[in-house]
Amino acid sequence: MQLTYYTDYSLRVLMYLAIEPRRRVSISEIAERYDISRNHLVKVVHNLARGGFIESHRGKGGGIELARDPAKINLGEVVRYTEGPFRPVECFDVERNRCVITNACGLAPVLKEACDSFLSILDRHALTELVSQRERLARRLALKKGLN
Repeated sequence: MQLTYYTDYSLRVLMYLAIEPRRRVSISEIAERYDISRNHLVKVVHNLARGGFIESHRGKGGGIELARDPAKINLGEVVRYTEGPFRPVECFDVERNRCVITNACGLAPVLKEACDSFLSILDRHALTELVSQRERLARRLALKKGLN
């Protein structure tokens, strides 16, 4: 199983914001620090704001920041929001399924159990756990010293 880059970037944006949760930052700053496309991050940030994970502020002193305490941002919730329903094989998509062995095959229940297990583990963790080494992350991302 592999998460999309969209989810990867979403988690990285949230982690970046959680390192200094009281500081507003620009999308350009995050793109530069992670060396990823600003255009991709604009879409990611817009979606995270729509999902209630971050707040976006325009104008002077604007930028983005977490909408909630990092301890209240559940990783399973983020992954479900950014990935949508997991459909690891064709038969998970009822409308488009053309697999001729769907009703006789035992693969779907096993994969459903695996996906459910994966998500249940993510449900046990919050954003704060991803940034427990704040100082080290800040150094790697070349953030200024004196974290809030």
